[in-house]
Amino acid sequence: MAGYGTDDGFKAYAEAAGYVIPDGTTDPQIAAARQRGALFIDRYEPKFPGTRTDGYQQERAWPRTDATTYYGEAIPSDVIPTAIVNASYEAAFLELTNPGSLSPVVTGTAMVKREKVGQLEVEYSTSTSTDIDDIVALATPVVTAIEGMLWPFLMPCLPGILVV
Repeated sequence: MAGYGTDDGFKAYAEAAGYVIPDGTTDPQIAAARQRGALFIDRYEPKFPGTRTDGYQQERAWPRTDATTYYGEAIPSDVIPTAIVNASYEAAFLELTNPGSLSPVVTGTAMVKREKVGQLEVEYSTSTSTDIDDIVALATPVVTAIEGMLWPFLMPCLPGILVV
C-alpha cells in the first residue's frame, strides 16, 4: 500500500512547512506514516464528489471520475489534486511524530468521567449519548489545517427540501 505523493515529496513539504522530521527517522517509517496519513484522508471519501476512477479495487479514494471542486471546476480523472496530496502529508507528519493520533481506539463502555490521582481530581465533560456513531464522532480528531486543504474538494452541503 502506498500513501499519496512520494517520500521525497513528503520531506520537501515538511521542510517548506517548517516541520522537523525527527533525527533517525527511516524511510520505512516515513512510508508507513504516509500510508496512515492517506488512510486518514480517505475517511473523507463519502464527502468527495465523483467515484473512484478504477472502481472498488482502487487502493485510494483518489483519483476520481466525475469529480469537481466546490466551485464546479472539473478535475481530470487521472489527477490527484495537489491539496489532497499535501493534506495527506500533513496527516503523515502528525502520524510520524505521534503514531496513532489520527486513529483513536474508541470503546463506548469505558468512558471516564472523573479521575483522581493522589490529591488531584479531574472531572471531564462527557456526552450523555450512548450511540456509537456519536461516541466515534466525538473521538475523531479534527485537524483544521487538513480541513482547510480539503474543503474545496468536498461536496457542498445543501439544505434538504421536504415536500408534503
